[in-house]
Amino acid sequence: MKIAVLGATGLLGHHAARAIKAAGHELVLIHRPSSQIQRLAYLQPECRVAELYDYRGLERALSGLDAVIFSAGYYPKRPRRWQEEVASALDQTNHFYAACQHNKVPRILYVGSAFALPMHPQGLPGHEGLFYEGLPTGKSAYVMCKWALDEQAREQARGGLPVVIGIPGMVLGELDIGPTTGRLITAIGRGEMSHYVPGRRNVIDAGEAGRGLLQTLERGRIGERYLLTGHNVEMGELTATIAQLLGKPAPLPMPLHRARALATLGRWRYRLTGKLPLLDDTAIEVMAGGQFLDGRKARDELGFQSSVPLEDTLRRAIAWFRSNGYL
Repeated sequence: MKIAVLGATGLLGHHAARAIKAAGHELVLIHRPSSQIQRLAYLQPECRVAELYDYRGLERALSGLDAVIFSAGYYPKRPRRWQEEVASALDQTNHFYAACQHNKVPRILYVGSAFALPMHPQGLPGHEGLFYEGLPTGKSAYVMCKWALDEQAREQARGGLPVVIGIPGMVLGELDIGPTTGRLITAIGRGEMSHYVPGRRNVIDAGEAGRGLLQTLERGRIGERYLLTGHNVEMGELTATIAQLLGKPAPLPMPLHRARALATLGRWRYRLTGKLPLLDDTAIEVMAGGQFLDGRKARDELGFQSSVPLEDTLRRAIAWFRSNGYL
C-alpha cells in the first residue's frame, strides 16, 4: 500500500511513519514547506508539499494514495476564545477531507484525542461509546477543539468518507521534538515543575502508538473509534516515577482550584505583556482532565495490545531528551 502521513514531524506522526515503513508499505510524507522534514530522510519517503489551508495543494498531494493518516491535529498555542480556536481547527481539516473526497482516498485515519470523550459517569475507565450530550461546558479551548474534530471525523464517515478514528492515550517516547507531551519529563528534569494537578491518565509508548495507528488504518471499521492504550496511572505516580528516574525531587500535588487561579492570572499577563504563561488551561487539562482508558475494543477487533513496560518507555524517552540537549 502507498500510505501518506500528515504531521510526520510530530511525535505520533513520526512513529506512525516508522511503523508504515517497517511493515513494508510505501511511505509518503505530506508536509509544509517550512517543516524540518530532513529529520525523516532515513525512512526514504516520497515527500509532497502542501499547506493545510491550501485545498489545491492538498488535492495534488493526496492523489494516487491507498490510505492516509492525519496526525496534524490543531493545537491551541496562545490564550484565545475557544470559539476562535475551534473555527481554526475545523477550517484546516475541512480542506483535508474535501481533498480526500476529490481523490477518493480508500482509507483515512484521523488521529484523535481521548479528551474528546466525556468522563465515564461511574468513574470507570473510558471507552469508545462515551459521547457528550450537546456542547461540552466548562472546558478549555484544547478540549473543545478535540471534541469538535472528533465530531467532524464521525460526521465525515456518516457522509460516506472512509474515515476511521484512532485515539492513543498520553504518548511518551523518543523523537518528541518541541517537546510536546514530553514536556512533562523535561519540566521535571529542569526543575520547572514543582507541582502537579492530581488526575488519571493512560500512558502509551510512542512506538506502540505508531504501530497501533497503522493497525487501526488497516483493520478498523469505518466511522468507529479505537482507543490505543498502554498503562493506566495516577498523575502523582507518573510524576514521581519520572522524578526518580531523573534523580529529581518528586513534584507535589496542587489543588485544581489553585491551578485554575494561576492559569487565569497567566492569561491576564499574556494580554498585558504578550508572554505565554507557564501554566495554562491546556496543561491543567492534560494533568487533571484525563481518565483511565479501556483498550479492549482495539485488542478484540484489531489485535492491538501494547506490551512495553511504562518504566522502559520513560527510560528511553529520558535518554533521548538527554542526548538531544533537552536535559
